[in-house]
Amino acid sequence: MNTIQQIRFIWKPIVFLLCLSPALFVLGDAFGITGQLSANPVEDILDRFGNWALRFIMITLAVTPLRRLSSWNWLPRFRRMLGLFTFFYAFMHFLTWFVLDRELRLEDVLEDLTERPFITLGFTAIVLLTALAITSFTAIRRRMGPRWQTLHKLAYAVGLLGVWHYWWQVKKDITEPLIYAVILSVLLGVRYFWHLKRKKPGWRRPPR
Repeated sequence: MNTIQQIRFIWKPIVFLLCLSPALFVLGDAFGITGQLSANPVEDILDRFGNWALRFIMITLAVTPLRRLSSWNWLPRFRRMLGLFTFFYAFMHFLTWFVLDRELRLEDVLEDLTERPFITLGFTAIVLLTALAITSFTAIRRRMGPRWQTLHKLAYAVGLLGVWHYWWQVKKDITEPLIYAVILSVLLGVRYFWHLKRKKPGWRRPPR
């Protein structure tokens, strides 16, 4: 079995289960199987799904820098899965807010979107993630051509909006959003550094 076959039939299923496990634990805790939720279960579920969405967008954005620094050329084969899990956890975060917290009351939803800026930021991130998820499949990527690459650079905008959303939500203790902000700043800094290097004479694109 070659490396590509190992990734497809062994490592991808393992990574898929690992990525899905936080959601399974949330469900397990909600039904008292794997643990218990906090005294405010809806807020607990919201926070857990939101935090995992942020973690996955950071992991997804780290794939290319890690590949270039380590020469692990197999890493990009996991990027689409990681990106789709980012969308999954962000969408579960949104659904928890919409169904459990706002109880499907559209007037409350519209009021939050227009009067609570951190929710506006989060909703914008969801819209962008939806566009990225829809266009992540191979057939659509081929049809879009170079426009696909341009669109998927919005993943960094999603990361920025997600951190900003979290920062404005917590109000006082900004420790966790600050950690995400530092990670995102490093990832953006690395990308900008490589962008400057590409402008230098004699630069050659590293192998994919």
